[in-house]
Amino acid sequence: MDELPVISVTELVTAFREVVETALPPCIVEGELSNCRKSAAGHWYLTLKDDEAEISAVIWRSAAAKLKFTPKDGMKALATGSLQVYVTKGTCQFSISRLMPQGVGELELAFRQLRDKLAAEGLFDESRKRPIPTIPRRIALVTSPTGAAVRDMIQVITRRWPPASLVIVPVRVQGEGAAEEIAKALGMVHRIPGVDVVITGRGGGSLEDLWCFNTEIVARAVAACKVPVISAVGHEIDVTIADLVADRRALTPSEAGEFVVPAAADIRESLRQTVDRIRSVLQGRLERFRLKLAAIQARSVMQRPENLVNQRRQDCDQLGERALRSLQLTVERRRQKLASLAASLQALSPLQVLARGYSLTLTADGHVLQSADQVKPGDRIVTRLNSGSITSIVEA
Repeated sequence: MDELPVISVTELVTAFREVVETALPPCIVEGELSNCRKSAAGHWYLTLKDDEAEISAVIWRSAAAKLKFTPKDGMKALATGSLQVYVTKGTCQFSISRLMPQGVGELELAFRQLRDKLAAEGLFDESRKRPIPTIPRRIALVTSPTGAAVRDMIQVITRRWPPASLVIVPVRVQGEGAAEEIAKALGMVHRIPGVDVVITGRGGGSLEDLWCFNTEIVARAVAACKVPVISAVGHEIDVTIADLVADRRALTPSEAGEFVVPAAADIRESLRQTVDRIRSVLQGRLERFRLKLAAIQARSVMQRPENLVNQRRQDCDQLGERALRSLQLTVERRRQKLASLAASLQALSPLQVLARGYSLTLTADGHVLQSADQVKPGDRIVTRLNSGSITSIVEA
């Protein structure tokens, strides 16, 4: 026992690493993913397992950045990599350099995951999509300046609407960095004076060629663009995430040119029809006014206007006669009422009493005598008779 070497833990684990990492070359491991989690540094930590065994695995940030999809628990996958020993803890893990889902392609899985994620956020809802201007002031083409797509769009747009104003925002539409260029262009295109609609896209190609239009960065740039966006990617059968987020999808770049501007011939025909409708409406109104004027002219009052004057004169005479009769009747009623009042006053007059033989005696100052106590001997009094009066001196 004393002949055995004495080594440190570090030496032991290091030797273990050398044995493990050299004994098994890089390989592809088939298994199920579980315990998937992403660290703040961008590394993915997970477990590869089958029915009988499991092993810890890691996808370092450099490899994780190349993943098109998000690892999920329960996903069947093929993991390409090699065994590594984590010396600090003495544990063995499988370092994955490439991860391929089973049952569905990597890009198809990434497409489905991003589609479901953005749909849950409402980015595909029709309610948030904006209308395309009928006659845009200026159209921005965010695409490759050398591709066939940009030539097709320019040809279709200028043929349909010769005065169209176009500006090309050159970007790469495939390959590394293309998605970032497209997103950046969509984020600044509103700064170009007069631009009120954007077409972004490219011609046909493989799923890999079109992949930049299936990235989250482009999808969010389309949604955040401050002017309406038309997505025209590939052919009719190609549907990208950008198509679903855009305010309108065109099946091809040429179709985008078809509906981004009206056809000049259609506008001319529409204007001609509008002029015809206006002319027809005005002619109809003019004819109605002419008939109305003819009907007015045919009235008797227009034929013999003096009849209207005579009629009004006769009406005035009748009104005058009625007013005179009413006035006479009112005066007679007032006269009769006055006579009745006069007769009533006459009956109450003291003179009528005097006429029946009575007299009225007054003091010198005009007060009616009602009692002998009102005078004394020597006072002058006046007696009023029916005819005349007598002045007397009181003796007793």
